[in-house]
Amino acid sequence: MKNTETKKTQRSQTHHRQTIKSLATHLWPEHRMDLKVRVVLAVASLALAKVVNIFVPFLYKRSVDALSITDAVVLPLGLVIAYGGARVLHQFFNEFRDFIFAKVGQHAQRTIALNTFKHLHALSLRFHLDRQTGGLSRVIARGTAGVQFVLSFVLFNIIPTLVEILMVTIVLLIHFNALFAFVTFITIISYIAFTLLITEWRMKFRQNMNEADSEANSKAIDSLLNYETVKYFGNENHEYHRFDQALAGYEASAIKSQTSLSALNIGQGSIIAIGLAIVMAMAGAGVISGKLTLGDFILVNTFLIQLYLPLNFLGYVYREIKRSLIDMDKMFGLLDVESEIKESANALPLVIGKGDIEFNHVSFGYIHGREVLKDISFRVPAGKTVAIVGPSGSGKSTISKLLYRFYDAESGAVRINGQDIRDITLASLRAEIGIVPQDTVLFNDTIEYNIRYGFTEATRDDILRAANLAKIDELVQSLPQGYQTEVGERGLKLSGGEKQRVAIARMTLKDPGILLFDEATSALDSHTEKEIQASLRQVAQGKTSIIIAHRLSTIVDADQILVLEEGKIVESGRHAELLSLSGVYAALWRKQQEGAETLATA
Repeated sequence: MKNTETKKTQRSQTHHRQTIKSLATHLWPEHRMDLKVRVVLAVASLALAKVVNIFVPFLYKRSVDALSITDAVVLPLGLVIAYGGARVLHQFFNEFRDFIFAKVGQHAQRTIALNTFKHLHALSLRFHLDRQTGGLSRVIARGTAGVQFVLSFVLFNIIPTLVEILMVTIVLLIHFNALFAFVTFITIISYIAFTLLITEWRMKFRQNMNEADSEANSKAIDSLLNYETVKYFGNENHEYHRFDQALAGYEASAIKSQTSLSALNIGQGSIIAIGLAIVMAMAGAGVISGKLTLGDFILVNTFLIQLYLPLNFLGYVYREIKRSLIDMDKMFGLLDVESEIKESANALPLVIGKGDIEFNHVSFGYIHGREVLKDISFRVPAGKTVAIVGPSGSGKSTISKLLYRFYDAESGAVRINGQDIRDITLASLRAEIGIVPQDTVLFNDTIEYNIRYGFTEATRDDILRAANLAKIDELVQSLPQGYQTEVGERGLKLSGGEKQRVAIARMTLKDPGILLFDEATSALDSHTEKEIQASLRQVAQGKTSIIIAHRLSTIVDADQILVLEEGKIVESGRHAELLSLSGVYAALWRKQQEGAETLATA
């Protein structure tokens, strides 16, 4: 068990080092001399602030010494003014440091978040299907916040305080003697060691509190969301008991956390009190013996208090730094994930031709050892329309994913205009293909924005033309806000048919050479479907089209129909030819016709 914990700690420390190393590259970015100058100025301001902070107690000491002289009749105004000026100067250098470094810190946050966002878009579809989008957004948000915390507290709090401890120790060694320096140094080091040790021990109580709080919150929300079900079965008391159990766990952990915090505070106060008492006793003895002045007595006390104040929140800072580093580890860890789909080093842009498509002995499976497509071969001649039909799970939609190169075929090749798509740049490949998916997902923005997404530089007239072709213009014009109507999260304010028409308009605006229709009219009523089919035929004129269809009535005019079953092409031909075979296609046709007749009769 201990070996496992040791290895886990070592891995964590390695990740922390890599994270800090990555962060450092953003704090000293190449080709940004302006930011490097800001870093140098910020460090210089920090150093000057610490030097002034060390000098302030000496001005205080000299003021006390001047006032403690028995025949003093004049206020040491110069020393008092110098003391006040030094305080202001210390504050100025600290604020100037923050002012000058703000651009560096914000630039680091921005570039790290942007690089992570870019990398996530570069990863494969498989990665995103295996992850929760909300979880990824939280990783980025927490990691970015962690960058800010680490920059603020490590660079400008922890490290400077450690440097100040060393400087004060040297000053005490020079101005007093080795015993003063030794006691002060041991006091501060003991304080730090005790704080870190107890904070590490306390962290488990805080973690238990967070887990219990999340559990209680989840149970409360789940119970309220299922309010009707609770009432149906009269299980209110059962819900109260479940919620109370979670609260009891939080209560127990919170008590331990609070009592351990009291122990931490008492221990910290005791260490500082003992150190202060020893140093002041030594200084007092020196004053009585005449070796030291009253100002010296004040000086050593001021130094110790001055060091103690920034360390007062050390436990909190240590805990938050550890949490921030863990969050940053996760964010930087995303950057280490390699994309399943990569461009080859010598990838070339797609040669824009007529759009000839070829699947040559293609096999593919989402899970290793379980093939969805099995040795598929077919060709879509340029300018022609090929329809793909078959029962659910036969691999129809997988063909569109392979064509877009969301996945690579396990064997065989997919070619466009004679080029293997693995040798084509992804941008040029996807620019030449337009799709209307079965499950249309829209951005939480306006209808105009979602249509314009097909071609972001389109004019208003272009958008209206595309909307008219998709038979959505009349609907949009009837809305109070027209094209500025918000569609809601994932387009949920629109019906399924309306979303599909927006998707058709978006694809029309893109004007690609190859068109993919994946159940493009499945959410439309029969009347609208006929209108859209006429529009799609107009859009598809002279272009290569692949139609993945469930309703066979929509593809009777296709130049070729491929029938998939269990990942294989079992039939191919035109509509009339396939009916005459009395095979799989004919059976599907009869079944759909019988269903339509039954519905019409009803």
